Amino acid sequence: MTFVQIVDCKTRRYDDMNRLMDSWVARTEGKRTATHAVVGRDLADAEHYVEIIEFPSHEAAMANSDLPETNRIFEEMVALCDGAPSFTDLDVVRDEQLNKAAARRFFEEMAVGGHLDVADGLFTEDYRDHDPVKGYEGVGIQSVKDDVARWRRGFDFRFTLHDQLAEGDLVATRWTWQGTHEGDFMDLQPTGREAQMTGTTIFRFEGGKICEGWWAYDVRSLMRQLAAE
Repeated sequence: MTFVQIVDCKTRRYDDMNRLMDSWVARTEGKRTATHAVVGRDLADAEHYVEIIEFPSHEAAMANSDLPETNRIFEEMVALCDGAPSFTDLDVVRDEQLNKAAARRFFEEMAVGGHLDVADGLFTEDYRDHDPVKGYEGVGIQSVKDDVARWRRGFDFRFTLHDQLAEGDLVATRWTWQGTHEGDFMDLQPTGREAQMTGTTIFRFEGGKICEGWWAYDVRSLMRQLAAE
């Protein structure tokens, strides 16, 4: 389970504190167990800072604290603070990436499940779709529905979602598609053959909805599999 440590401090020397953190990152390369760190400044108090540090587990956080470099940096950090910093250790009991969940809904409920109306709640009205295989830019919710319907007419298929990475308003999903060719697709009559391909989809979100998408997949491999003797 993910573990989070919160460091709360007040300082008038944030630039020095920032350089200290850069030094710690450089000194602990290859040894540190922290995976993500965010520093925030209090809008109501410009001298009040909160750092949120994420670890894979409590044990990993303790190993990080035991590093000699961490102990030295901590002593220097205390000297820069107006008073002793406070620490809060948290076991993460809920970590919900809302945009990642929305991206999964597209693949699971709409593409595989065939519930095309799901698009009305997932995509913005002016959604823009970048799919080099189509050769044109799709625009709007109806374009998404038409694309999914076209693939579903051609194949009985499923997606296996391997990885999802989220940063800011972007979600990248790496997937494997597997299907049986049961209908017309790209001027190819049904063959009954099974095929698979891998790909990656990047969705950009705006206001909780998907507003833009980029697709990369090996359609040439797919067509070779369908045309195989």
